[in-house]
Amino acid sequence: MEFAGAFGDLGTFIPFVVGYITINKMDPLGILLAFGLFKIFAGLYFKTPMPIQPMKAIGGAAIANPELVTHGMIWGSGIFTGLLWLVMGISGAIDILAKITKKPVVIGIMLGLGFSFIYDGIRMINTEPIIGIIGVAITFLFLTNTRFPAMLLLLLFGIIVSFIRTPELFSELMKTGMHLRLPEFGILNIDREGMINGIWMLGLPQIPLTLGNAIIAITAENNRLFPDKKVKERTIAIDHGFMNIFSTTIGGVPLCHGAGGMAGHVRFGAKTGGALVILGVMLVIIGLFFSDSVAVLFKIFPAGILGVILCFAGLELSSVAKGIGWEKEDAYVMLATAGISLWNIDAWPASDTPHTGKRHNCNHCGE
Repeated sequence: MEFAGAFGDLGTFIPFVVGYITINKMDPLGILLAFGLFKIFAGLYFKTPMPIQPMKAIGGAAIANPELVTHGMIWGSGIFTGLLWLVMGISGAIDILAKITKKPVVIGIMLGLGFSFIYDGIRMINTEPIIGIIGVAITFLFLTNTRFPAMLLLLLFGIIVSFIRTPELFSELMKTGMHLRLPEFGILNIDREGMINGIWMLGLPQIPLTLGNAIIAITAENNRLFPDKKVKERTIAIDHGFMNIFSTTIGGVPLCHGAGGMAGHVRFGAKTGGALVILGVMLVIIGLFFSDSVAVLFKIFPAGILGVILCFAGLELSSVAKGIGWEKEDAYVMLATAGISLWNIDAWPASDTPHTGKRHNCNHCGE
């Protein structure tokens, strides 16, 4: 089940990564290597399915506006967010913010994010409704089956569909060559203009989303699901700092610990950090040896299947609302926070992921 749960976050991971590569023309090596190394680190250090995701507001804005957003701006926003959360964590300021954030607010943040995942998942399913409906049926039938994990059957179904409707895909995969590449230092290509614009256009809008979802909410979600492996907001903030500074240095993209990612991993069977290590090792190998063929490799996952994964991650995350109780005041606060959280997520072009957005209408981001 750990192996199946390793792929529970693909619904967010693949659309953004493919968007960065095909639309923003970023080098896959730095992106995949950063993701892979920090998934391995997170799995070994936290020992829970602590997710590593692309920062949604930054990624969405960059992918939706490739003519305006440069690589330097993306890397500049990563340096900015990394330094910000490093300072917030080391100084203890994040603890003050976490302490004044009440339980209904935290649950509201997760509920809003869950609704956002469900909405984006449905939009992706709508692009391939028959595939999506069959995928939903497979997931419901095998969700609790340990012998035949739903995720593996879902991915297998998606791969078969991809080969049937695009026969030449198999020959493309067979032509995939293996050769070792090393990452370039993206941090050396950030100029003053890129840094300033990256902070203003990308970094600042990301702050509330990271604070609410990727620090406060993920801490609460981790500690609720794994009470014997609790984490602190300060630890998560500091990890955000080092993670983004390192990712930017090797040409990667801004990363975060999104609560929705943990919901996806857990929903499909992950119970330890082993799931992250499994996927992390795969990404490191793909990045170092197959980075030139990433766009072809990701074509085997239809948008409809990714939408199903995203929907079930959203359902898992939204289910936390059952812990709010029935006090009317708490329920109002939770629902108001969920609405604001949903607005904050969708107010930026982040919801227009490569599989669903208006700017990118190709067949599974293959262009």
